[in-house]
Amino acid sequence: MVGREASRPGRLGPGIFVGVMGPSGAGKDTLINLAQVALAGRTGVVFVRRVVTRPSDGSEDHSSMTPEAFVRAAALGAFALSWHAHGHDYGLPAEIDGDIRAGRVVVANISRDVTMLARARYENARLVHVTAPPEVLAARRAARHRASEAMEEGASRTERVAVQVGLGPQDIEIVNGGLREAAAEQLVAFLTALLDGREADRDCDGVADRA
Repeated sequence: MVGREASRPGRLGPGIFVGVMGPSGAGKDTLINLAQVALAGRTGVVFVRRVVTRPSDGSEDHSSMTPEAFVRAAALGAFALSWHAHGHDYGLPAEIDGDIRAGRVVVANISRDVTMLARARYENARLVHVTAPPEVLAARRAARHRASEAMEEGASRTERVAVQVGLGPQDIEIVNGGLREAAAEQLVAFLTALLDGREADRDCDGVADRA
């Protein structure tokens, strides 16, 4: 069974929040999309569609919102988690809290800046740090027409993520520098283990209730 973190007042459970993070060009959305396809038959997992204050460029499936509308939505409690990065606002819909309460595994692309907030909000929070060699990050960003981000910046950003986040024993790091399918298999295996653990927990709870 999946080990549960010590419960704190106000933290949401019993589901598991999985935050996928890493530098630009690491391929987070690609791995998430491949994992979503691989786990299409599992009803206990939810892949979150983010809200972002920029138009979709084809590299990420997200809902677009103007900065003004985002501020209004945030004030009305529309987001479970929100943050500002690279000149844009990002939000995860508040509906995911219902999925957490229902015991599901919720998977979302997040910024390292909200990892502590995620751990504080959810009883069971896991981090997946996706990275790649600096030259691979730079090539991918160039292919996505992000010429303003140089290779040196990418290398330093990768280092900052690894140092500041502090991955725990139940978190993982995936190096996505080669075949994306191989990296996606690691994410799928990680999520499958969490799903199997949640199902085992529910079975145990059912046995306890009948005892």
